[in-house]
Amino acid sequence: MADRALVLSGPGERANLAAFLGRVVRLDEAAVVRLRRRDDDHLVVWAPTGFDALAARVVAGRVRPDDLTAAADSLLHALGADVAGGEIDPGFAMDSAWRGALPPDPGWVHVDDVPAGVLIDLARQGTQVAAEHGGHGPPASLLDQEVLAVDGGGDAVAVTMRTVFALAAMGFVPGGDVEGATVDPAELVRVRATRTWLRLDARYGSVFARRGGDIPLSVV
Repeated sequence: MADRALVLSGPGERANLAAFLGRVVRLDEAAVVRLRRRDDDHLVVWAPTGFDALAARVVAGRVRPDDLTAAADSLLHALGADVAGGEIDPGFAMDSAWRGALPPDPGWVHVDDVPAGVLIDLARQGTQVAAEHGGHGPPASLLDQEVLAVDGGGDAVAVTMRTVFALAAMGFVPGGDVEGATVDPAELVRVRATRTWLRLDARYGSVFARRGGDIPLSVV
């Protein structure tokens, strides 16, 4: 038995993880991902997004050991290979390449739910603003901009463009990454927070960023 292995619950979960990793590699070909056991039947896959925010998706399956780090591109390639005995080789250990701590599991407070279309509209506006300013990628002044204030659950949090861009780039909102597509008005993103972290939960995954930004954006 190999010391490091990933076992997924079926072809659907393999496609689920492959879609996630494809987004990660598109943002950074050299990215590493972290796989952690959630319970007996699920694991959480964590990845950097390049926006000082982490992306996460829950996948049905098991991982050995309970916490491992792997190169995203190698793992994506392994998902496309035939798997003997159902075990996927995650490749070489990349633990030293992971930077930073993960958010806590407990302690999250539900602040409010916001229309996903609002966040996608902000991401699209931000992309236009970044293009107008030229350069290589969005400027720091845009990324740090606080574009949405959310109140509830006894807390008030500010959502920055970093998390908005990360949510859109990872394709976590249905239709959010299709140019010109309209996001279903009933589609919601749940905003949660701890004292030090902000979390956006969308249909296909979650984005996490530390709580703490000056190009104005607005949603009509």
